[in-house]
Amino acid sequence: MVDAKRLFGLKAVVTGASTGIGEAIVRTLIKQGAEVLAVDTANSGVESLYKSVRGVHVSALDTNASDGPTNLGSLVSDELGVVDIVICNVSPHSGGPIAGDDDDGLKQLLTRKRDLVSAICDQMLPMMKNSPAGRIVIIGFNRSVFAKDAADGYARSEASIAELTRNLAAKIGQYGINANYIQLGAIMTPESRRVFNADKDFRDYCIQRSAAKRLGEPVDIAKVALFLATDDSVFVSGTGIVVDGGISAT
Repeated sequence: MVDAKRLFGLKAVVTGASTGIGEAIVRTLIKQGAEVLAVDTANSGVESLYKSVRGVHVSALDTNASDGPTNLGSLVSDELGVVDIVICNVSPHSGGPIAGDDDDGLKQLLTRKRDLVSAICDQMLPMMKNSPAGRIVIIGFNRSVFAKDAADGYARSEASIAELTRNLAAKIGQYGINANYIQLGAIMTPESRRVFNADKDFRDYCIQRSAAKRLGEPVDIAKVALFLATDDSVFVSGTGIVVDGGISAT
């Protein structure tokens, strides 16, 4: 069991913080004593969501925009100054699930994700170099981003993030900073709910593929993010944890 206030005195940045996985991670880090900057778009409701939550700084900022990472760097510098934990939860995808034959769409999505994560991490790095507990956690793609026939695209998305994480870990290890990723299964976020409500066969497919025979919840991801943010993961870097209820085991 993780001791209470494991993150006391540490400062964290969480992007995509208004719903689903991002919100669950913010609330988990806060419970463990972290000071958190929660960032999401202006129309996300992020400012009202944490209005009465102590320890949370809130900002409406679109990290997916071309100048988003740069603006985030300035914001974090002004609000926190020093950063210990970065939860990079960006979803550069809109519209329905990517089909198995949409190779161009997949390539564009993976490139955009890599570029965004890299740019955000580059902005955070100068503020993390003096941290005694630097941690970067990259949140992968939800299974609902890929259609039922796009299992190969889902696998390629993990391979892309795995390569990015390994390269990042090698770059920042000299500063005592770790970088890891979480590979998602089918997690019931608001966006996933819309996808599954529109295609119940896809929902049932994801449930049946899971050894746990259920969809994941945002808190399932938040618990793993907490592990990667604490000293328990001090010698873990450049790798990923699969949180998919056992899809990869079936």
